[in-house]
Amino acid sequence: MKEIQRLEEFKKSVNNKFNVYNSLFLNLPYRHIENVGMVIPLMLDQCQKGLKSGQNPKEILEAFFENFMTIDSEKDRIDFMFRIIQYVERQVVLYDSVEDAAFPKLYKHSNNLAIKDYSELVDKNKSWDKVSDHLSNFSARLVLTAHPTQFYTPAVLDIISELRTLILEDRIDDIDIALQQLGLTSLINSKKPTPLDEAKNIIYILRNVYYDAVGELYAYLKRNINNSEFENYNIMKLGFWPGGDRDGNPFVTADITNDVADELRVTLMKCYYNDLKKLQKRLTFSGLQDDINKLRSNLYTAMFNPNKRVGYQDIIGPLNEIRIVLVEKYHSLYLEELDYFIDKVKIFKTHFATLDIRQDHSMHIKVITEVLTKNNLIKESLDELSEAELIDILLHKNIDLKNGDYKEEITNETIKNVLQLKSIQEKNGEEGCNRYIISNSEDIFSVLFVFALFKWCGWDEKEISFDIVPLFETMKGMDESEGIMQQLFDMPEYMAHVKQRSEKQTMMLGFSDGTKDGGYLKANWSILKTKESLSGVCDKNNIKAIFFDGRGGPPARGGGKTHRFYAAQTKDIANNEIQLTIQGQTITSTYGTKEQFIYNCEQLLTAGLSNNFYGDDNVITTSQRELIEQLSELSFEKYDDLKHHDKFMSYLENMSTLKYYTKANIGSRPGKRGNKAKLELSDLRAISFVGSWSQLKQNVPGYFGLGTAIKAIKDEGRMEEVKGLYKNVPVFRALMSNSMMALSKCYFELTAYMKEDPEYGEFWVILKNEYDLSKAMLLEISGMEILMEQEAISRESIKIRENIVLPLLVIQQYALQKIGEDSSFKELYEKIVTRSLYGNINASRNSA
Repeated sequence: MKEIQRLEEFKKSVNNKFNVYNSLFLNLPYRHIENVGMVIPLMLDQCQKGLKSGQNPKEILEAFFENFMTIDSEKDRIDFMFRIIQYVERQVVLYDSVEDAAFPKLYKHSNNLAIKDYSELVDKNKSWDKVSDHLSNFSARLVLTAHPTQFYTPAVLDIISELRTLILEDRIDDIDIALQQLGLTSLINSKKPTPLDEAKNIIYILRNVYYDAVGELYAYLKRNINNSEFENYNIMKLGFWPGGDRDGNPFVTADITNDVADELRVTLMKCYYNDLKKLQKRLTFSGLQDDINKLRSNLYTAMFNPNKRVGYQDIIGPLNEIRIVLVEKYHSLYLEELDYFIDKVKIFKTHFATLDIRQDHSMHIKVITEVLTKNNLIKESLDELSEAELIDILLHKNIDLKNGDYKEEITNETIKNVLQLKSIQEKNGEEGCNRYIISNSEDIFSVLFVFALFKWCGWDEKEISFDIVPLFETMKGMDESEGIMQQLFDMPEYMAHVKQRSEKQTMMLGFSDGTKDGGYLKANWSILKTKESLSGVCDKNNIKAIFFDGRGGPPARGGGKTHRFYAAQTKDIANNEIQLTIQGQTITSTYGTKEQFIYNCEQLLTAGLSNNFYGDDNVITTSQRELIEQLSELSFEKYDDLKHHDKFMSYLENMSTLKYYTKANIGSRPGKRGNKAKLELSDLRAISFVGSWSQLKQNVPGYFGLGTAIKAIKDEGRMEEVKGLYKNVPVFRALMSNSMMALSKCYFELTAYMKEDPEYGEFWVILKNEYDLSKAMLLEISGMEILMEQEAISRESIKIRENIVLPLLVIQQYALQKIGEDSSFKELYEKIVTRSLYGNINASRNSA
């Protein structure tokens, strides 16, 4: 019943409103675009009919220009296609705004449990103390990353925010003006952003959305948790990667890291100052003015001077004094408003968000090699040492590291960064920067190299105030992880460090490179098994396991429905905290407004409750595990064969938009790790890898191999067992549902012309056959007639978005075809391909 209500609300508040406001675009009073809005529905119709009848994009557009537009000049056609792209980009912005504005109405009809629903449930069975205790100790951490899959500039985000407000109030004249503003505002960066630019873009969201949203979420929890002494200020924490994530990004320097830490703190001081200024208008009592004015003055100076230190006690101390006087002398007037502000200060302290440091293990190998060579412990290679000898040096040798003593820039930069981390903690507080993550961890040295770097940069090993976090993202890393952690726990020096860090060990499991490496099912199944084994090894050593999940936007990068994912975890997985990365469009699409943020954070917390109180139901039997294992291996074999197909990399390079990701002014990171002349899959970033498949509307990493695996089991006469997995094993059902989402965003008709290509035709057929088989098999095991049958809202949203951008996709493919013909306008066609990336990805929101 609720799903029907939600669908009706969606049609009324999203579909109908978008159609009404979209019509305003037809009247934009700007030169060159007056006919574009009228033509786009006709172009969409011709694209749909043409693709279904087997025409290729070139045939469709050339017929369109000849029959409907009478544009003969190739240059004029190119100009017109650019105008189409610009127009559709703005349609996407409008649709985002309409959908976001409708969110509060849509979630009223949601079936998901809220905190207050748990209150009612537990009141019935008298287990409230257990729930209250869990929430008083539980924590969720959203870590915002700089991954370049969201391209709205702050100016456009302001327009989107304004449009949301206007749409909620149906102020059509003002909406018309806002759309005119949008028509004149550039949607893309004029130049490649720096890491500091990226950080400032996301800090914009921290300041304008999350600062108030976290405060309101905490106040909401306090009201609904039925515990007057509730004081879990860590229940919702924010993490931050821009400016600290140097994995594959040579532009993130020690200076950038320091600047971003300052930017976070200074921006928070601005938030505090504005709150205090509002409060002062109410706390007008003479006995409070001196303390308020002194605090305001301190915050004001700290807003503009990064060198001005205002510590946590410098803020919370005066506020507590003000509170005492307010209660004792002024009848607690406006106490609730003051407490609301105090709670925010206790949550954000002086850091706003925790700035994580991340680097790839291969870079640390280079650093340690040069350090040991300079100190005459090796001649030129770490291979000269046995494992025991290297461990002994890392744990017991004293080396004094100084920036500038080394030839290699990476060595000096790494030393400089570790040396400055103490001062960042002094300015922003210990929570401001206290985690060092090592990508591609596959042995104990990934952790020990970092441990040694801290010691050699002057940290007392008993006082290293950083969690050292291995990121197990490859199949090899996950397979070896249990042994790696046990070996580390067996070392008294490292164990002493873990005990000093509250007896907790954080371990990150990466979905992006795991999926690229092992395929969809094997990667995700390996992650679950790895979590279980790491939970066991930590438990055996009396250590609390904390899992940090690298969850990208699309299923192909570990994304999909977050609540569904966490609620499906088995009882053998430690559930002390939920930590996950929020990437790209997910920042604005899932957590982009106050209402969305509060709702989705609440879903994270209730997912933790579900796992804690109903985790016993999430038991996977031995026979079920064996079957999932078999499916995992079968799907991996199929995916691995594809990876090693001699056309795999050249297909991506020559038939997709892969090379154009690096040409777009999207993000500060290069499109691949390293600078090898020949592109290799291991060097390719998951963003551009997954994104390229998405632009082709093929979404290969989100399902490839599943159809073959399920069909093989079916041929053994065991299809009922697979159906049983879907019905009875939540984690398997969650994975299959996410895969259905990836399949639902495929549209092989767009690239059907490739099957006639003499070089890549056979490869395209392999992709199409697996898509068809995967779709058929997933529908059969789920008993559904259509993909995402039970998710009508998501299905409708995808449909509308795909229709909006289909003209862009056809134009993009047309341009790729013309580039392949070596057109005299090749450079302009390459610009069309690059420019069309933005609208397509923004429309997808999670890129698959």
